[in-house]
Amino acid sequence: MRLKLLAFDSMGTRSMSTLIETRSARILIDPGAALGPRRYGLRPHRVEYERLREHKERIVEEAREADIIIITHYHYDHFPTPSERIEWLRGKRILLKDPSRKINFSQRRRSSIFLKQLKEVDARPVSADSKEFKIEGCRIELSSPVKHGNDERLGYVLEVLIECGGERILFTSDVEGIVDRSQLKFILDNAPETLICDGPMTYMLGNRFSEEDLSSSIKNLLKILEKKSLREIILDHHLVRDLEWRSKLKVLLEKAEDLGVRLETAASYMGVDEEPLEAMRRQLYEKGVDT
Repeated sequence: MRLKLLAFDSMGTRSMSTLIETRSARILIDPGAALGPRRYGLRPHRVEYERLREHKERIVEEAREADIIIITHYHYDHFPTPSERIEWLRGKRILLKDPSRKINFSQRRRSSIFLKQLKEVDARPVSADSKEFKIEGCRIELSSPVKHGNDERLGYVLEVLIECGGERILFTSDVEGIVDRSQLKFILDNAPETLICDGPMTYMLGNRFSEEDLSSSIKNLLKILEKKSLREIILDHHLVRDLEWRSKLKVLLEKAEDLGVRLETAASYMGVDEEPLEAMRRQLYEKGVDT
């Protein structure tokens, strides 16, 4: 399988948009990207808006050629906003988070609007919670809904396993560092070689993310590292909104190195410079870059 990371926080926008190419299908997970509306009391910088445009264009380009689209939940950094034209989803087979169960009010409302848009472009949506799909020797398995981080008030997400030719790639969606046992179980049960993981939300430490949450996240990530099958972890999204994340996950980075497990951000995996623009927003303004 070939892995292409289209848009992630380490690349400049809030996103986890991922393309997985198997021998029989092109599978695009979470075709959305967004910006944090406020950071350090500042609105997004012009540079961030430019990057958002680039990422959305990239996602649309890849989605046009995709065979299957997966929507893990209804936050606008993971699927299109109502103001976006979605002709690029015309006729597509779409596996999505069930809009009627294990879902909060906000996401239920958003999903209703999205389903109407999909009907207008003759897309083929199907609720995918806890289901398995097969495509010419490749298998797609969606988890039962797991909490969006540490608080069910933020709703639920689906984790995604893609297995083909004996290789397994697992996409966690917004687990905020794997703080919950149900989030961890799907990963341990499926023993992926590659894990694309939303890292702990350390930039909110002491607020929405507690020291206990961080401790649980590190313990769970260490359990995953010890799985003999694991070759690489791509750790990104909420994590890299903190410029100091490496110091807070030092024990994890050292353990990965000891075990020979590749641990990277999406940007470093794709061989591009890390540019977590939201975390850099203050510097963007201080450097006097045109706004």
